[in-house]
Amino acid sequence: MSQTTPEAIIRIRKLRNCFGTQCVHVDLDLDVRRGEILGVVGGSGTGKSVLLRSIVGLRRPTAGQIHVFGEDLMALSGTRRSVLERRFGVLFQRGALFSSLTVTENVALPLIEYAGLPRRDAEQLAQVKLALAGLPASAGNKYPASLSGGMVKRAALARSLALDPEIVFLDEPTAGLDPIGAAAFDSLIRTLRDALGLTVFLVTHDLDTLYTICDRVAVLSQKKVLVVDTLEVVAATDDAWIQEYFHGPRGRAAQQAVTNIPERQ
Repeated sequence: MSQTTPEAIIRIRKLRNCFGTQCVHVDLDLDVRRGEILGVVGGSGTGKSVLLRSIVGLRRPTAGQIHVFGEDLMALSGTRRSVLERRFGVLFQRGALFSSLTVTENVALPLIEYAGLPRRDAEQLAQVKLALAGLPASAGNKYPASLSGGMVKRAALARSLALDPEIVFLDEPTAGLDPIGAAAFDSLIRTLRDALGLTVFLVTHDLDTLYTICDRVAVLSQKKVLVVDTLEVVAATDDAWIQEYFHGPRGRAAQQAVTNIPERQ
């Protein structure tokens, strides 16, 4: 990362998300910087996925402002917002692949629907995206049901990259993966960020992911972002949940593991 602070590519101010009388976010503020990998953590019910869905347009917030690329998403027309959202890529927690389509067809679909490519061209480009996600060419002809959990994640990642997005949103990308598969996926995300210049908004509970690839960490608590900073600063915050999360047995193990690998470039 540059020595100067990169611009905020996402700016969230006074965000409120309520379900009836129950509010999960109240006056939530957050900046996401261009080119960073931001990890978003919090206890159960703190609205991590709700925040992600609010930014990508799957949920309209009760109140507040979300600016992306300098534009107020709440004020845009449907057409203009649709164009802007094509600059997003989203990997949902369970992949959300279409079960009736092959992997190649899943990745090609956004290229056909939104970029207007002929099917043949879209499927050829889909093969490139699958390769970027670390899948062999043979995976393209398979259906999601025949894939391992790790391959589903990679196929879903390939689809999220289909339209060459500038921001990628990942919802629990390593959930359900074994430690080796999760570590490989983390490495892939960092490599893609560096190679493609992506900004990554990553909802996770995986401490290894936080320690190995995240530039900053945002903690959701008390219906807002309690703290957002480097992991070292966050882990030192005087808060009971943060102390238990980062300094419990798993947190200590993750911290120890990262000290035993070469410093990242």
